[in-house]
Amino acid sequence: MDIAGITLKNPVMPASGTFGSGQEYSGFVDLNRLGAVVTKGVSCVPWEGNPAPRIMETASGMINAVGLQNPGIDVFIERDLPFLRQFDTKVIVNICGSTVADYLEVVERLSGQEIDMLEVNISCPNVEHGGIAFGQEPGMVEYITKEIKKKAAQPVSMKLTPNVTDITEIAKAAEAGGADALSLINTITGMRIDVKKRAFCVANKTGGLSGPAIKPVALRMVWQVCRAVNIPVIGMGGIQTAEDALEFIMAGAAAVAVGTANFRNPYAMPEIIGGLEKYMEENGIRDLKEIRGIVS
Repeated sequence: MDIAGITLKNPVMPASGTFGSGQEYSGFVDLNRLGAVVTKGVSCVPWEGNPAPRIMETASGMINAVGLQNPGIDVFIERDLPFLRQFDTKVIVNICGSTVADYLEVVERLSGQEIDMLEVNISCPNVEHGGIAFGQEPGMVEYITKEIKKKAAQPVSMKLTPNVTDITEIAKAAEAGGADALSLINTITGMRIDVKKRAFCVANKTGGLSGPAIKPVALRMVWQVCRAVNIPVIGMGGIQTAEDALEFIMAGAAAVAVGTANFRNPYAMPEIIGGLEKYMEENGIRDLKEIRGIVS
């Protein structure tokens, strides 16, 4: 399994923000078994995140408004990265920022570190342009991708927001900027209201909807993007089972990321890997490339 020159032992990894940097799950999941570990978003300085309450269950999923809380790049390099490097798995570091300079500072700090890929969260609000997410304007997507590629020592996957009119235009812009891969989708903006309290369920009013509820949308977007670009796609959005993962692979994804399912079942990823192996054995498939994009 190859993505942007990085060879994975299998196509399964956690979605950023659902697995920390692996420490919390290492008692349940053998990290050596995963194709990669994708870290929680890392910023140039510590981020406190949003006020509580910031997580709420919803039908077939959850809404989160955590706000990319993280201790910053210094703690990540000193604490989290040495932990991850103990394991025989690839390390993909998700980065976030509020300005282009924020992103570039993290990219430069990571340039000399032993990591395998950067995943750039462009769903972050761009404070220099009135708070609209970096990933909602094709011109900005191409620009920030180019700037990151100038500084990056590792392959770069741009993580796309689904909160746009045409996901393929955003994907093409990232490819034009030099992205080595794409990750999609991030969460869909949603809301819940507590009718007894007559108040919003999360303090931020809105949050990111994830889980099985978004899978049909995610699958459609992955299929569209795989047909629109010539770089590999890491698909995610509501994947809970090996069958879910296979749908994304048949739509064209080179790998898959599992997010909300980890909260419900910490063994979800090893079970999905086992299910993929069983499917391949039962169907005489030696390499998942044989069925990748088969529905196209």
